[in-house]
Amino acid sequence: MPASFVYDAVRTPFGRYGKALADVRPDDLAAIVMRATVERTGLDPARIGDVIFGDANQAGEDNRDVARFGALLAGFPTSVPGVTVNRLCGSSVEAVIQASRAVEAGDADIVLAGGVESMSRAPYVVEKSTRSFPAGNQTMWNTSIGWRMVNPRLPKEWTISNGESAEKLAGIHRISREEQDTFAARSHRLAARAWADGVFDREIVQVDGHHLARDESIRDKSTVEVLAGLRPAFAAGGTVTAGNSSPINDGASAVLVAREGALDGEPLARIAGRAAFANDPDVFGVAPVEAANRALARAGRTWADVDLVELNEAFAAQTLACLRLWRDLDPQKVNTYGGAIAMGHPLGASGGRIIGRAAHELARRGSGIAVVAICIGVGQGLAVVLQR
Repeated sequence: MPASFVYDAVRTPFGRYGKALADVRPDDLAAIVMRATVERTGLDPARIGDVIFGDANQAGEDNRDVARFGALLAGFPTSVPGVTVNRLCGSSVEAVIQASRAVEAGDADIVLAGGVESMSRAPYVVEKSTRSFPAGNQTMWNTSIGWRMVNPRLPKEWTISNGESAEKLAGIHRISREEQDTFAARSHRLAARAWADGVFDREIVQVDGHHLARDESIRDKSTVEVLAGLRPAFAAGGTVTAGNSSPINDGASAVLVAREGALDGEPLARIAGRAAFANDPDVFGVAPVEAANRALARAGRTWADVDLVELNEAFAAQTLACLRLWRDLDPQKVNTYGGAIAMGHPLGASGGRIIGRAAHELARRGSGIAVVAICIGVGQGLAVVLQR
């Protein structure tokens, strides 16, 4: 079986909810990173065997296979197919995993994977009544994030909010408010410095008419002292705040996956292992722990071999809980240029960002092993091992 490689990865800067990218449709965001990928690599888009894009909400302008429409808007030939996948926050990691499987199985030589989310443009929706003219009031749901239209048969403890779950993990793993705020401040500090130093320059494609000098959610003044002044967001007397949680955002990412030799130039990294894992929904944030352990084992590696980790920071409490459980991992190897608490978490696009970041970093270093992992609401985790 052929191996699968990451040849390139790009993303837009991530915009804040309701801010710089709020007037850009999600299918247009997807088209921007798709088009940029083929332009950067000189790839004839007609050679792309499939476009696989992740998208978590799919309730608005992204409702009818945004991968296909993004490819058409990018100017790809109509012969290039496209499929949209949904594993919530892990959707674009799922897209890359499916792309790598297609390449390794020989179903395609080149697959364009990635993801998109416009949380700003996610619509409000109303359930369809079983009666033609309901007399009572109807509930309107915000589809940007969170539980909605929950099946009443599910145990209530499983359907707590992600923020409440983060509070639960903080209690289980004895993670203090100070630890969370310290980690959040680190994320902002490292991300701001990385943008200033040009670390992300190779990974970024701008949205025409919406130029952003950096990810819009980065706050230079997010010190531990400032963060300590914020109120708990999910529980009275709790420790999880808006400041030590990831924000909601808009953006897109793309990862070009191909067999070796299918494209000109040297690939960034090889996809050496991958895994999915699931646990109870009310502790969703630690599912990446076992997913990463399994992905490493499938790659024939251990934590002693790992040079860097990109772990999506849904919450500081969730990230720190994972680090508690990865006892053999040096925390200094994790998110060395900041993470989603600073840069943002546009659900369907976040996985492509962290895979792209790890691949570009391995290329910059010239060699190494990277673990990319992401937690997923309702109790799942995904992980990919990259090697160069």
